[in-house]
Amino acid sequence: MVKITDKIVIPSNIQKLVQEKIESVSDFAKEIENFLDKDISELLSLILAGAIHLFASDIHLEPQEENVRLRIRLDGMLQDVFFFQPETYRLLLSRIKLLAGLKLNIHDRAQDGSFSVTLPNLEIEIRTSALPADYGESIVMRILNPQSLKNIEELGLRDDLLELFKQEIQKPNGMIIVTGPTGSGKTTTLYAFLRFLQKPEIKIITIEDPIEYRLEGISQTEVHPEKGYDFANGLRSIVRQDPDVILVGEIRDKETAEIALQAALTGHLVFSTLHTNDAPGAIPRLVSLGANPVNIAPAINMVIAQRLVRKVCQKCALPRKITPEEFQMLKSEFSNVPKNIKIPEISPDLEIMEPKGCKYCNFTGYKGRVGIFEAFLVDSEIEDLILKKPSISEMRKLAEKKGMISMYKDGLIKVMEKITTIEEVKRVAMER
Repeated sequence: MVKITDKIVIPSNIQKLVQEKIESVSDFAKEIENFLDKDISELLSLILAGAIHLFASDIHLEPQEENVRLRIRLDGMLQDVFFFQPETYRLLLSRIKLLAGLKLNIHDRAQDGSFSVTLPNLEIEIRTSALPADYGESIVMRILNPQSLKNIEELGLRDDLLELFKQEIQKPNGMIIVTGPTGSGKTTTLYAFLRFLQKPEIKIITIEDPIEYRLEGISQTEVHPEKGYDFANGLRSIVRQDPDVILVGEIRDKETAEIALQAALTGHLVFSTLHTNDAPGAIPRLVSLGANPVNIAPAINMVIAQRLVRKVCQKCALPRKITPEEFQMLKSEFSNVPKNIKIPEISPDLEIMEPKGCKYCNFTGYKGRVGIFEAFLVDSEIEDLILKKPSISEMRKLAEKKGMISMYKDGLIKVMEKITTIEEVKRVAMER
């Protein structure tokens, strides 16, 4: 577990300045320029407060040949903010290392640490990584902002999926797997499930690597491989604690997979994640890890895959009619849609949004993100297929026959609902 070493309290004058003057990345850069002659603690406070205010997920400080680049990740995309002189960066580096509990005299190997930022009614953990690079140490600060946690209704689910997810996560036993690459919102979805289920009569225990956010009323544990407490050993201990719901941060190996499946088969509701590209890929992935299909088939209730797409900026995006090519594409994609899935009427007059770009969205045309999903339930027919160790394409074919809408199509529905754009959906979830 990364020890939170120190705490930085953002001064009230900086809080006020950030609230009143920073609406965009360009505003942020201007205020940093004004703070270059201030004390280094004040400069760092401004950088942290500004990034948090803009809802950045990460702050990057990257030494280059002549200067040091400051970037922040907004809506999954890195954006340049400022270029520091090396001497200013050296002071910032020392201050960050001191706060995060990193050794000041070590520059030739990676170090990890953590500190917290205190704002009114809010404490935010900042996970810090230092890495030796060509021109000095590169620093990345991950902002674990509890305000980014969502309720299940805020995930961006279609009505039919929202109803399905609520129904499945209230079952007394079985496993629900969420798949997707790093940064696709899996943790946010699983935490939304836990928050929905959280009540005094249900015992929920998690094993994570690391604990991303603290959830009140839930027992959260963190792996310590160096002390022999990994996912497999931790899961064995958790099962003996009489939980109703177990969250396993990630299934990475055969042992963890088998214990998690057994827990799902013996009266526990188990949530976990896998790194696969889509929902059908979860089953072959578990088989490749060495899990027995005889256990996989009856243990799994539902598999979900997800990505995050950027939403069009509400301040500058303008509606436009779809082109004839887009009309034909949408007609083709939605020629055979299950009756329970509501989609806007596809006609040549359908309007979608065109991103333009303004100061508010840093001239990207996008502001904020929303999930796109695909999910299938494991019924008797899918169980029979799992026992045959199917390929991903075989799994997808049957899941779609059973009514699964792909992430790509879910994204196109959000295009028709004027939430995102065709280009953004293709960037994130284009089908092969």
